[in-house]
Amino acid sequence: MSIAAHEGKAHEFVSSSIDSVSKVFGKSDFSFLTLKPDHQSRPLWINPIDGRIILESYSPLAEQAQDFLVTIAEPVSRPSHVHEYKLTPYSLYAAVSVGLETNDIISVLNRLSKVPVPKNIVEFITSCTVSYGKVKLVLKHNRYFVESPQADTLQMLLNDKEIGPLRIEGDDYNNNSTTIVEGLVREKAPTMGELQIPGTKKLDLPATGQQQQQVEDLFTSVVGLDRDDDEDMDAVHSFEIVPSSVEAVKKRCQDIDFPVLEEYDFRNDARNPNLEIDLKPSTQIRPYQEKSLSKMFGNGRARSGIIVLPCGAGKTLVGITAACTIKKSVIVLCTSSVSVMQWRQQFLQWCTIQPENIAVFTSENKEKFRTEAGLVVSTYSMVANTRNRSYDSQKMMDFLTSREWGFVILDEVHVVPAAMFRRVVTTIAAHAKLGLTATLVREDDKIDDLNFLIGPKLYEANWMDLAQKGHIANVQCAEVWCPMTSEFYNEYLKETPRRRRLLYIMNPKKFQACQFLIDYHEKRGDKIIVFSDNVFALQAYAQKLRKFFIYGGTPQAERMNILQNFQLNPEVNTIFLSKVGDTSIDLPEATCLIQISSHYGSRRQEAQRLGRILRAKRRNDEGFNAFFYSLVSKDTQEMYYSTKRQAFLVDQGYAFKVITHLQGMENLPDLAYATVAERRELLQSVLLQNEDAAGIERGDDADNFVGRNSGFVKKKAKRTTGSLSSLAGGDDMAYVEYNRTKKADKTRNALIKKLYYNKKK
Repeated sequence: MSIAAHEGKAHEFVSSSIDSVSKVFGKSDFSFLTLKPDHQSRPLWINPIDGRIILESYSPLAEQAQDFLVTIAEPVSRPSHVHEYKLTPYSLYAAVSVGLETNDIISVLNRLSKVPVPKNIVEFITSCTVSYGKVKLVLKHNRYFVESPQADTLQMLLNDKEIGPLRIEGDDYNNNSTTIVEGLVREKAPTMGELQIPGTKKLDLPATGQQQQQVEDLFTSVVGLDRDDDEDMDAVHSFEIVPSSVEAVKKRCQDIDFPVLEEYDFRNDARNPNLEIDLKPSTQIRPYQEKSLSKMFGNGRARSGIIVLPCGAGKTLVGITAACTIKKSVIVLCTSSVSVMQWRQQFLQWCTIQPENIAVFTSENKEKFRTEAGLVVSTYSMVANTRNRSYDSQKMMDFLTSREWGFVILDEVHVVPAAMFRRVVTTIAAHAKLGLTATLVREDDKIDDLNFLIGPKLYEANWMDLAQKGHIANVQCAEVWCPMTSEFYNEYLKETPRRRRLLYIMNPKKFQACQFLIDYHEKRGDKIIVFSDNVFALQAYAQKLRKFFIYGGTPQAERMNILQNFQLNPEVNTIFLSKVGDTSIDLPEATCLIQISSHYGSRRQEAQRLGRILRAKRRNDEGFNAFFYSLVSKDTQEMYYSTKRQAFLVDQGYAFKVITHLQGMENLPDLAYATVAERRELLQSVLLQNEDAAGIERGDDADNFVGRNSGFVKKKAKRTTGSLSSLAGGDDMAYVEYNRTKKADKTRNALIKKLYYNKKK
């Protein structure tokens, strides 16, 4: 049964459970559950209806239980006191991929739960883990082996009419550590052994005290970790296959519902040359980074998969540390040319690789490394492009596709399922793949494709936990409601939905709120980023407020110059960014973010933009808070989109305050669009630019925008309602009649009186 079929079965199981239980007790009545005698010391509740798991995050065992739940279930919501998780076929697939057995999952769940694990939950876990994760494809000693801890599974594969003939017979691979049992190679299960992940060397620190030891002892007693392992748990079985048949074996295993997990035994790979790379001695990675890497290298091999860490938590350093562990040729794929240069700079900063061993492949740089092994940093667009290439670009692509890569790092991996980017996975031949992202969400429901394009999710961190420990900044989130002015709202009601968007973005009250917040935070010494998806609005705001702005059409040299001034120049405290700044731009100086325009209801974009201030340099200052403002025009469709966008961050534990009035905004000197005349002039410019602005927005930045055609929209005829006086610019003119008096005649010029008035008389 495929994972998709398991999902269907899960839905059937949920609906049938709801029907059977709700008839007797009601959908929200769980009084029929029997609590265990010592339920106070157990932190979990398991919903028998839909398989949801509730964790009491205030329990002494919460941190340890959370690590287990992240491994077997998908986090749904993690606010301050109660966390919610959900068992899914994909989460259980990820669990068995890191070595958990079916019985282990059920046993630990039962020991942590306040109530016995329901029978239907046990059946669901068993059905989802019966075949997944049981077969691995391992490259070691430059030879391919199909491996499993269960000998009967391999015997079943050997009896298959397609896989059986692809086996290599013989015992020339036998050595002192292996034996041949029933035609299979039996050897000790792989372990980390002497493998040391760089940056994780333990220092001789004093004990943390009895409290932590008591928690560990309590967890051990509840979960029961002190069991004796079976002898078979320490052994694995394997058989060798013909290297040219790897794809055929993978396809056949997929068809018979035993999908293979790929592992790279890089320590026994003599065919691919080693890369001279290591972390600098001064580099020490954080505990959660070490935990994520231990899931990847837990058995001494490199597992392919995805690591989810919040923005600013050091995803780049995790990727660099993984590359330093594997020590083979590496290719890094990013979303934009700016992030390409930042990855290159980070490699030089954190590890010992030499600059001549790093190649950059962008539209402006097409260089190669000259050594046997090296590092290439490029963008998804450059590798996935299917159009005609220049000579230099084609030559570089031939270089990338003609060799084996030990390791590929996919930054912002949530973009990979897009139609134009998913081909990069098959274009680059790599033994191990690591996807990095902060937001494993998409609005098109293609995020599950990553389980087979890259691999299962290996680790996901808790945003609030990292903020409490000072690894990322505490952020105050606010939604500022800006009333629409009468002129703009009248047009908003008359326009089509597509044209309404620019009207609520260019709302003068929103402009004034943005101006006030910039003035307020600049006086506090903050560095401010203002985001706008709409390029017409971006330019209008920035030019009116005399600030620098970056969008898709900004040359690379100018981009880097503006970003450098923002980081180092005390006179440049605010910059405006389009969606090119959503991901991968490292600006730790930024402490305040203002969003005036966004991409509809994208949860991913909201979280990515928040991430621009999570790495604030002042995050460890006592009482420091970063600020995230989302400006929303009241009584417009933007309020619906804003609520939808916040869903992901609310599930991570963030709270959005609503601000309906900014005290003192009216007293701001030089307040923009304070008069009716200025607002009407702005409205006319908006109505004239409405069609053009839509085109500019779509053509923002091909490197950073996923799955949408770039380019300008063809201009069409525009119809607006109005009067002749409006068309002539006479909205602010008044016609007033005056009575002509003799006194007025005396004051007139004599020539005028002679030529005009005397004639009329």
